[in-house]
Amino acid sequence: MEFSSAAFFPNTPFTTVTALSMVHTEIRLRELGITLPPAPKAAANYVPVQSSGDLLFLSGHLPMLEDGSLMTGSIGSEHNLDHGYAAARQCGLNLIATLQKELGGDLDRVEQIVKLFGIVQSSNDFHEQHKVLNGCSDLMKEVFGEERGLHARSAIGTNSLPLDISVEVEAIVRIKPLN
Repeated sequence: MEFSSAAFFPNTPFTTVTALSMVHTEIRLRELGITLPPAPKAAANYVPVQSSGDLLFLSGHLPMLEDGSLMTGSIGSEHNLDHGYAAARQCGLNLIATLQKELGGDLDRVEQIVKLFGIVQSSNDFHEQHKVLNGCSDLMKEVFGEERGLHARSAIGTNSLPLDISVEVEAIVRIKPLN
């Protein structure tokens, strides 16, 4: 199969060979109708991503929407499971945007989503934090496929999170080296 770089990267001076190495995950995002938000910036004294060998450690990402607003409130008392799932999915979109920025646009360098760790702001009587985190987990499998997107995961609940956010998710990702 042959691709033109202009079809996927208009107004960008990529060669066909460069486009071929980047095209699979980009095509999948388009098939899913997903447009990634801008990669979020650190909001305090930390970096959004730190590399060590072939691993990327992504700091906790918030459910920030494209307009800069946050998905806030407690799951179970203020919001239902669907809100939590959507917030976790938004965290996942922001994680993928950070990966895209860190990898110079080449999401095909993602070899494996190794682990997700999610924290859900929830009421004391809410016990489905694992179902909330499926919002992020399902997204990773949709975008990266079963082989690269399936991961280990922890999901915990807490009575509050910074900025009253509903969910926060961090990730460990193994990447392929540059050729």
